[in-house]
Amino acid sequence: MNQHVAIVGAGIVGAATALETLSAGFRVTLIEPGDPGGEQAASYGNGCWLSPMSVIPPSTPGLWKKVPKFLMDPLGPLAIRWSYFPKVAPWLARYLLAGWTEDKVLAAARALRPLLQGAPALHAELAARAGVERLIERRGLMYTYENRAQFESEALAWRVRRKVGIEWLELDDDELRQREPELDRRYRFAALVEEGGHCRDPGAYVAALVAQARAEGAELRRDTATGFRIEDGRLRAVLTERGEVPADKAVIAAGAYSRRLAAAAGSKVPLETERGYHAMVLDSPTGPRTPMMPYDGKMSITWTDRGLRCAGQVEIAGLEAAPNWKRAEILRDHLLRSFPNLPRDLPAERVKFWMGHRPSMPDGLPCLGPAAASPDVLLAFGHGHVGLVAGPRTARVVTAMLGGRQPEIPTEPFRPSRFG
Repeated sequence: MNQHVAIVGAGIVGAATALETLSAGFRVTLIEPGDPGGEQAASYGNGCWLSPMSVIPPSTPGLWKKVPKFLMDPLGPLAIRWSYFPKVAPWLARYLLAGWTEDKVLAAARALRPLLQGAPALHAELAARAGVERLIERRGLMYTYENRAQFESEALAWRVRRKVGIEWLELDDDELRQREPELDRRYRFAALVEEGGHCRDPGAYVAALVAQARAEGAELRRDTATGFRIEDGRLRAVLTERGEVPADKAVIAAGAYSRRLAAAAGSKVPLETERGYHAMVLDSPTGPRTPMMPYDGKMSITWTDRGLRCAGQVEIAGLEAAPNWKRAEILRDHLLRSFPNLPRDLPAERVKFWMGHRPSMPDGLPCLGPAAASPDVLLAFGHGHVGLVAGPRTARVVTAMLGGRQPEIPTEPFRPSRFG
């Protein structure tokens, strides 16, 4: 084939796409200003989950009633900064409408299920190719509740999951205690999704994938893409701060920073950033056997090679606002309440905080497909909370599109033009 594809962004989507396109015979250049897998990247600090069951969009029926609380409580699980509200209001309106009814939630779940299904196995294949098999583990993912009534309060989400083919085991108090003896005893019920998995170090994993792509012939250009040179509807080059990168095809996979590039390729899409936080206890003496998400914390708790990580929180405040580290402290404090054997007096050097940017579309679905100005430029961003898990399948979809082949899953729900 010998066509040259320039991939803008070396996060999980860009890294996986580089490997897939190399396998398809493309010549590949990755354009990335930072270190692949570095702390500046969402791929570094996410919740580590490879969760095929994450098919529920962020917005669900009745969420609109909570908007005043989101504005008034800057430390809630979902918060909107007052100063940013006027700018984000149109996006927020679309966000709320996207989950207005259960039928809309089900439609989103049916779209996402093929994109996420089988993800742990796909990640295991990529990790093996890069020689980091141990970073991918498949021991399931667990949702914990204080009682069955809490579980049933999320009946809509579990009902939708069942309708799209997701199964789980329900664990009573005794079974949960046997599986998770260190977990606080207030949790007496759990749902275990056995098809789930996790990554022990997302940053190192992405770095390894990029290193493997380079070993197989890809070029890594440390640069910032600024636009495209498109003539008569065909891509001629990607424009960067240091000049042009001639290319036959291009993929925009720059995460939360993709909106400007999409506009440069003729596609105006309502991409927003949901700021997420994590807190990580280094050298933790205790933690879960299975990665878990407590109902009352709305955060994932996962062992990593770097420590025990709890990740979550959604803050709508744009790309430029300073972090609110109290949100990370809330995660730490909830982690301490979930595992009583953790030391109460952890010194500051034992806890690491992080904040990053999820690239989110208002309907909870990514943009996958050609840009308006040229079929040679493909959009591959906006995955929100499912960027890590969806990376490998996204790469396969994008590679099929680049080669003029039919993708292996339906992509109509993800078309960038759906926003008009």
